[in-house]
Amino acid sequence: MAILPPHGGKLSITIGEDPPDRLDKALVREAPEEAALSRSRLMKLIGEGAVRLEGAPVTDPKAKVAEGQVYEIALDAPAEVEARPEAIPLSVVWEDEDLIVIDKPVGMVVHPAPGQWTGTLVNALLHHCGESLSGIGGEKRPGIVHRIDKDTSGLLVVAKTDRAHQGLAAQFEAHTVERRYLALVHGVPEVSDPRLRGVRGTSFEPGGVLRIATGLARHRTDRQRQAVTFEGGRHAVTRARLLERFGMPSVLALVECRLETGRTHQIRVHMAHAGHGLIGDQTYGGRRKLSPKALGAEAAAAAEAFPRQALHAASLGFRHPVSGEELSFESPLPADMASLLSLLPRMQG
Repeated sequence: MAILPPHGGKLSITIGEDPPDRLDKALVREAPEEAALSRSRLMKLIGEGAVRLEGAPVTDPKAKVAEGQVYEIALDAPAEVEARPEAIPLSVVWEDEDLIVIDKPVGMVVHPAPGQWTGTLVNALLHHCGESLSGIGGEKRPGIVHRIDKDTSGLLVVAKTDRAHQGLAAQFEAHTVERRYLALVHGVPEVSDPRLRGVRGTSFEPGGVLRIATGLARHRTDRQRQAVTFEGGRHAVTRARLLERFGMPSVLALVECRLETGRTHQIRVHMAHAGHGLIGDQTYGGRRKLSPKALGAEAAAAAEAFPRQALHAASLGFRHPVSGEELSFESPLPADMASLLSLLPRMQG
């Protein structure tokens, strides 16, 4: 668990169960993504004496840690971003003086990074909102409280003030934000499949909802990927409900995924772990040969050629961090997913 401060200040991190064997690794695991604390930055902070346990600085990144220990990290005020405002059209679903809700298109990166310094959501927000965006985490990351992948479409909320940022971050930390995704996956995740009952970390809840609970950590050899782990990692829970099945016999399914936690690539990794990788997901095994006999030649070819993970952030609900109003937003399927679904033969029942 971590308590995230706006504009510098002290970040409080509590060490969870089964921590890694050294301080830097433990802090990386427990730090919220919004803090943007890489292991290299944490090691620098440790070396500078910015990490304290019970008021005393801990300067050895290899120091042993224990469950329940509370570390405080002194964070510098955020530096100015290198990103520049760009007049990029935005699909604004809601906006007031404290926050803005965006329907992000496929292909848009949320935050500038090496290899993608322009054309991002942040560039567009800097133009749209001007100076009214919050910063956090040692580098000014304007208003970004959560993210969705470049090739995932749909809804996300951005803070325009520090009070909104802090309030939204607390709701994400408490898992009270309602996030519903639609995903097109290989196979059909249903209670009657005996294979699923043998997959570690999976179970079924009332109503046939598939629950996937594992740790997630960076892949040991590919640092761009996440991997399921049952020793350490960051706790992650995804629930998937079957909405429709496609093919005769059924070989694809549309599922509704709800996030209890919000880890990097969580839905993609969890569905692949369960044997139901997303259509079009080149990173986590969504490229599989599909049966023209089951789907029809045109539909099978279209599904195999789908150019991105078939994942859409369809709904977002949270309490307004300032007014307290309960807000809920919906986003229709983007054209590419809607077009693909229209080609697939629906299986009744």
